[in-house]
Amino acid sequence: MRYFAGARAAAGSAEGRAEAATLAELRTELAARYGAALERVLAGASFLVDGVSVQDPAYRLAEGATVDVLPPFAGG
Repeated sequence: MRYFAGARAAAGSAEGRAEAATLAELRTELAARYGAALERVLAGASFLVDGVSVQDPAYRLAEGATVDVLPPFAGG
């Protein structure tokens, strides 16, 4: 896991590890671990799995996959 911007602030770290079979399971695990602050960020976040944008909560995560959590960014 790599956390960026607001996700990093909510998790209190730039990186972490988690075990989950799907993107939905990962989100649940992270919300339980880090609490409401990260749960709010995850609700609007985008996810990259090994550099590819993934939107489907049922997406199966391969063992050892790198997941980037990207909260909405402001600016232009």
